[in-house]
Amino acid sequence: QVQVVESGGDLVQAGGSLRLSCTTPGLTFDDYVMGWFRQAPGQEREGVACISRSGGNTNYAESVKGRFTISRDNTKKTVYLQMNSLKPEDTAMYYCAADSSGDVLVQTSKLLGIDPGLFSIWGQGTQVTVSS
Repeated sequence: QVQVVESGGDLVQAGGSLRLSCTTPGLTFDDYVMGWFRQAPGQEREGVACISRSGGNTNYAESVKGRFTISRDNTKKTVYLQMNSLKPEDTAMYYCAADSSGDVLVQTSKLLGIDPGLFSIWGQGTQVTVSS
């Protein structure tokens, strides 16, 4: 059963906005910390943002702070990534991931970064392209 499905990727001009969505039909959503990650061609996958199970605690990569916002709606089993003031360097495949290790994952990420290796369930990705 598909567990994590991303949508919302598109081609957008620099300075524009996009909202990515990630639904989780196969998960007991409330049990999972959720994260957004991205990978550009030839580069390693990097953490963008993560959010605790209740949504009360979040963390962001320095490169997106003040521009991106992660949120979740537990009634809809969906996590969102609102992306504003997009830059060409934001161009990448964006992935949603989940993990049931607990909210300590978000706290830890504030010290050590948002580590893709700590998330266990991944979607197929959605492409975001920002033109200059």
